Amino acid sequence: MKFKRRNFLQLSALTAGSALAVGFRSVWPEQEKYISQVPGALPITLTERKDRIHRAQQLLQQNELNALVLESGSSLEYFTGISWWPSERTMVVVIPSKGEPIYVCPAFEESRLREKIIIGTQVYVWQEDENPFELIAKVFTDLDIAAGKIGVAEDMRFFVFDGMRKAAPGLEYTSGDPVTIACRLIKSAAELALMQKASDITVAAMKTGMSLLKAGISQNAISDAVNEAHVKLGSTPDFALVLFGKSSALPHGSKHAEKLNTGDIVLMDCGCKLEGYSSDITRTIVFGGNPTKRQQQFWDLEQQAQAAGFAAAQIGQPCEAVDNAARSVIVRGGLGPGYQLPGLPHRTGHGIGLDGHEWGNMVKGNMLKLQPGMCFSIEPTIAIPGEFGVRMEDCVYMTDSGPKWFSEPAVSIDKPF
Repeated sequence: MKFKRRNFLQLSALTAGSALAVGFRSVWPEQEKYISQVPGALPITLTERKDRIHRAQQLLQQNELNALVLESGSSLEYFTGISWWPSERTMVVVIPSKGEPIYVCPAFEESRLREKIIIGTQVYVWQEDENPFELIAKVFTDLDIAAGKIGVAEDMRFFVFDGMRKAAPGLEYTSGDPVTIACRLIKSAAELALMQKASDITVAAMKTGMSLLKAGISQNAISDAVNEAHVKLGSTPDFALVLFGKSSALPHGSKHAEKLNTGDIVLMDCGCKLEGYSSDITRTIVFGGNPTKRQQQFWDLEQQAQAAGFAAAQIGQPCEAVDNAARSVIVRGGLGPGYQLPGLPHRTGHGIGLDGHEWGNMVKGNMLKLQPGMCFSIEPTIAIPGEFGVRMEDCVYMTDSGPKWFSEPAVSIDKPF
């Protein structure tokens, strides 16, 4: 079978008629112990995780799938609450269409895995000189799955998939997207609360970084300060991209670390994790003195483009409408068209949840309808190669009455929050 990573353009077919309900683990897991100390940061409950598995089993049955197989990754965490390092030693979870999840892991890891398990009790273990994929095949046999389809999570590594299909060749292996995406695309109230708190923390961390700006300081120094602030505020740092001057025209930066000069554009794109859930915010300001006429012109145009994208994000509209609205503003401002530079070189937004980038891109051609509970960024970058870039990024969640911001957009070029 051919796997496609994040096949956003086909989601309409996957989710049509389904009740939908939100992966990337923390880079510094040792900080997770501080998460429970953050006021308002309540972990996902056992009841909610059981509901997720029940929903997955309903979708398995609807899609005539006998089971869903997950390995290390965000979907494993979403359904089971387990974060597991993706080593070469195979550990998977089999969620059957009926019954409790079944775990397969290295024998020497059994005790550690059992400490993490909150749903299900069955653990199949394999020794170092044994084939783990034959053990997965035995799970299928014990579940009386002798024929039919097995759903495979999109983030499964090929060697795991290949070993599984060789050990149980009589089964048909297919994408588990109709289950995983349909469950994760729409966020619950608990997920939204964690994402809101993560966003609040990132706003505070970015304010700390901005307060330290001074002539001659390096991009990396500000990035380090934002990461440290994220930790002190009780979250796990995810990223802190800080760009000065000409480097701000490169949406994801350059290998060359710039030093700050008076009059430079400063672009900060930062995020953290809280109970695994993501924030993602970008601000653009000018350091020292007043902006030039050109800096102000394109900052204003960017603000208008972001506002247009927000206004277009209405229930029942396709995801592409957000991109169309924001991009149209930029094109009318004399940039582009399309992805041409100077202009907006990428999609206007991406889905967000456990993964910093999830399903539901705001991009031309994505006809997936906006629904309550969907979460995504609105970030129509303006890139002027050789000069500077401007990006304002805030994430929204959809409600019955339209979009709501997780973080309020910038007020002006000198008032980013």
